[in-house]
Amino acid sequence: MIAPKCGIFLTCESVSMMLFSASMAKLKIYSYDKCSTCRKALKFLDSKEVDYETVDITERPPTLSELKSVLASYDGEIKKLFNTSGVQYRELGISEKLKGMTESEALKLLAGNGRLVKRPFVVASQRGLVGFDETLWKKTFR
Repeated sequence: MIAPKCGIFLTCESVSMMLFSASMAKLKIYSYDKCSTCRKALKFLDSKEVDYETVDITERPPTLSELKSVLASYDGEIKKLFNTSGVQYRELGISEKLKGMTESEALKLLAGNGRLVKRPFVVASQRGLVGFDETLWKKTFR
């Protein structure tokens, strides 16, 4: 089992299912220019010569469809998609509200406010990644 610093636990099978190839279609990376983690992730992808498109997550959050695809990569654990260290997450009391929300309500909240989405948020085909853990990304982007 892989236990990256971000607290996401993935089995070898789930990682292998999420492997992205540098030769596949262009990745979509939702990021924020002022986020140092996003800058590190983009630098990493550049070093691997991965073709990607960046989208400002604060101006254009991921769509419901993209959120659902990435959620499936995390076995339906909706909290994994939230930026739990973000100011708005704390100010809006999302941690408590999330306990009473349906998955649909939580996804709509994320689709309406990119500052609540964990970043970088990577989408490719029907898979995705959230956050940047270099160890996991090295295994993912071979």
